[in-house]
Amino acid sequence: MPFELPPLPYAKDALAPCISANTLDFHHGKHHQTYVTNLNNLTRDTPLASKSLEDVIKEAAADPGKSGLFNNAAQDWNHTFFWHCMKPGGGGKPTGNVASAIDKAFGSYEKFAEEFKNACVTQFGSGWGWLAAENGALKVLSTSNADLPLVHGQRALLTCDVWEHAYYLDYQNRRADFVQAFLDHLVNWDFVADNLRKP
Repeated sequence: MPFELPPLPYAKDALAPCISANTLDFHHGKHHQTYVTNLNNLTRDTPLASKSLEDVIKEAAADPGKSGLFNNAAQDWNHTFFWHCMKPGGGGKPTGNVASAIDKAFGSYEKFAEEFKNACVTQFGSGWGWLAAENGALKVLSTSNADLPLVHGQRALLTCDVWEHAYYLDYQNRRADFVQAFLDHLVNWDFVADNLRKP
């Protein structure tokens, strides 16, 4: 079966005013759709067409000659994950196991937020800011372009898309304001908690 563009887990206007319906229309409906379309074109009539998205990413990452395939497969995964990292009325300090894990790793939510925002804002060019787990420990990192924790032995818990198309229609060049709005009003800590519970 071909890979498909997953629906957004909320209405296009549900994250306004932090992210406008116009931005989601382009970001999900145009950018993400293009990655899915390219992925299907690159895997059609090959054994990869029947594999999971994660398996396609891992196989492509191991072969420098498949960079185009990796970029489109990873961007499909990254965007699908990103949509679930947000919810209407989200953001602010987490509670429960996520709060405990963040306090243990960073000392406080405030220190985590500062480190996460810095990773996002200082990522040169296009990329992603992540909260990930590695060997049982939480860490903040950034990746360029389509790169993702999955291929580095890490488990993604949270991400913020800092490609310009994620925020430029709403924030122009104010990436820091976008990341702050993401942290304060959008983060879906329930989704992060679900990822934290995974083995």
